[in-house]
Amino acid sequence: MEEMEEELKCPVCGSFYREPIILPCSHNLCQACARNILVQTPDSESPQSRRASGSAVSDYDYLDLDKMSLYSEADSGYGSYGGFASAPTTPCQKSPNGVRVFPPAAPPPPAALAPPPPPRNACLTCPQCHRSLVLDERGLRGFPRNRLLEGVIDRYQQGRAAALRCQLCEKAPKEAAVMCEQCDVFYCDPCRLRCHPPRGPLAKHRLVPPAQGRVSRRLSPRKISTCTDHELENHSMYCVQCKSPVCYQCLEEGKHSSHEVKALGAMWKLHKSQLSQALNGLSDRAKEAKEFLVQLRNMVQQIQENSVEFEACLVAQCDALIDALNRRKAQLLSRVNKEHEHKLKVVRDQISHCTVKLRQTTGLMEYCLEVIKENDPSGFLQISDALIRRVHMTEDQWGKGTLTPRMTTDFDLNLDNAPLLQSIHQLDFVQMKVSSPVPAPPILQLEECCTHNNSATLSWKQPPLSTVQVEGYILELDDGNGGQFREVYVGKETMCTVDGLHFNSTYSARVKAFNKSGVSPYSKTLVLQTSEVAWFSFDPSSAHADIIFSNDNLTVTCNSYDDRVVLGKTGFSKGLHYWELSIDRYDNHPDPAFGVARIDVLKDAMLGKDDKAWAMYVDNNRSWFMHNNSHTNRTEGGITKGATVGVLLDLTRRTLTFSINEDQQGPVAFENLEGLFFPAVSLNRNVQVRLGRALWSRCDIASSGNGDLAVTLPLILLSLQEQEGSCAARVAWKERNLHLNHL
Repeated sequence: MEEMEEELKCPVCGSFYREPIILPCSHNLCQACARNILVQTPDSESPQSRRASGSAVSDYDYLDLDKMSLYSEADSGYGSYGGFASAPTTPCQKSPNGVRVFPPAAPPPPAALAPPPPPRNACLTCPQCHRSLVLDERGLRGFPRNRLLEGVIDRYQQGRAAALRCQLCEKAPKEAAVMCEQCDVFYCDPCRLRCHPPRGPLAKHRLVPPAQGRVSRRLSPRKISTCTDHELENHSMYCVQCKSPVCYQCLEEGKHSSHEVKALGAMWKLHKSQLSQALNGLSDRAKEAKEFLVQLRNMVQQIQENSVEFEACLVAQCDALIDALNRRKAQLLSRVNKEHEHKLKVVRDQISHCTVKLRQTTGLMEYCLEVIKENDPSGFLQISDALIRRVHMTEDQWGKGTLTPRMTTDFDLNLDNAPLLQSIHQLDFVQMKVSSPVPAPPILQLEECCTHNNSATLSWKQPPLSTVQVEGYILELDDGNGGQFREVYVGKETMCTVDGLHFNSTYSARVKAFNKSGVSPYSKTLVLQTSEVAWFSFDPSSAHADIIFSNDNLTVTCNSYDDRVVLGKTGFSKGLHYWELSIDRYDNHPDPAFGVARIDVLKDAMLGKDDKAWAMYVDNNRSWFMHNNSHTNRTEGGITKGATVGVLLDLTRRTLTFSINEDQQGPVAFENLEGLFFPAVSLNRNVQVRLGRALWSRCDIASSGNGDLAVTLPLILLSLQEQEGSCAARVAWKERNLHLNHL
């Protein structure tokens, strides 16, 4: 309905239409708005005279140069008008909804400077299609009133109104108290006493409540539209040539006398049928458009995911190049280090050799100088020849090349990086990613598939030798009765748990994989048998924050003096279910409540205060049944510490029954139960309740003869006896003193 609101607003004022009229171009205008945008045009500048004179078109003529006349020669004088000579360059204005509205003509010159004004014609330009129309002598009365649009607006506004208001209050309208069917007016109490006293002729008027008045106003017959040419006559026929309703005087005296006419009712039904057929086609296009929008939104998400994936791939490839360059860099640095060590070794060896030789030479020189100082000629001559030979020999050892470095300081290495730099500059995307083929069917992993209560867990994998990329999987289950399959999971995970299945039902499951290239065939079908015996514990995730859990969520109490609600983890929608709760602590005579509830029940009030719970609440003497804050069937017999409360939910017969210490409390507590119910308890800090320890089972898996996979669950009907420290729930069906012959 909100999307329709723009259709109900005037393009000029932006508000809901008031007294709308239909223009020849099929658009609508408020009558007051049409009067505001009228333009007075001299006869000499009317469309007919401008066409006859062949004068140049104005700035607005382009709006209608390619459009045909709105009416034929037999029409009432309205025609297509190319523009306004009086305001050729005045820019158009905008209405509140963005539609262009042409301004009125500029004011005429003063009477003292202008000749007497010639006769003028009124022109109206449609703000939506910009077609200009010349009005005849009837003016705006020549346009028909759109009463149908008025009715639609009335219904729309009445549907949106939160409360009906008085129509006679001057300032802030008060809420209406009554409506007069004869006056068709809503009154508040003060206005009714002042304007509609119950005496005289007004005493016979019928006053009804506002809601009833609204209905009667909607059901009241519409006012019959009258002919625009003969205002006292109602429309009775339809002119096929002019495509408008006419009266009998139009057929006898007016311009429609020679036109083809048909019955108004028949044409009404025909056009309604044509509009319905056209709406069917438009509805299909709208549905396709919605699906297309979903596809585009999915494309946006896919583009974002692909962008992230591609960026990651590009970063990985560039990182690989950088790693390769770093490895090569390390290799080259290693060669440089080796060259560095070699040069140092050669120079250091030469330094060591020269140092030793220099030390020897210096020693020889000092010895010779000391010998020269001696004054013994005979002694000197005995050793002089030998010393002279040693000096010459040592001098020869310092000959050519001895004092020349054996190694240069320069590194004779030059890195040739030009080809690599050129390759880096030439690095670009040369080929799009080749699409992968359709993936192979997944394989269900039987050892990991199981059922638990009314839930099923399935696991699958791709074939070991499959190298095709998989983007996700689609898991499908039937309805538990051999019906059609439906999708229960779509995603990338290879394990899924489906909750909320029916107990004691057989489901068939299958899975398929998909990627950009398509969808794989289905896997083999897996047959799952849900549990015949349900078990559950209390659910901390859905409970009120004041609830305190212990004993593996089988025992609950509360830290508040106000009642708080806690639900069981398992919901029931089918079959027969019974559970017991033990009262471990009961102080100061509180009123705990036991029963079943919807998942969205109020958690901060006693069970049964709203319409989402069906419960029995008890004290130390009595018990009551309560639903939607309504109390019924008070029964003698309450609870104390150590008492056991039993709850029997029979969704086959759609009944709920309660017992205390194996004594049934009254008749059937509630009937006509339908839907999904969770075990529920409400209590405060003076009560502690314990649920019997639950049973659980795991299914056995085998292969059936037809090639499908079968999962069977053995029937488990056990009764856990009361043990020290716990009160077990009797899950096996047993004749109990509940007077229920069907157990």
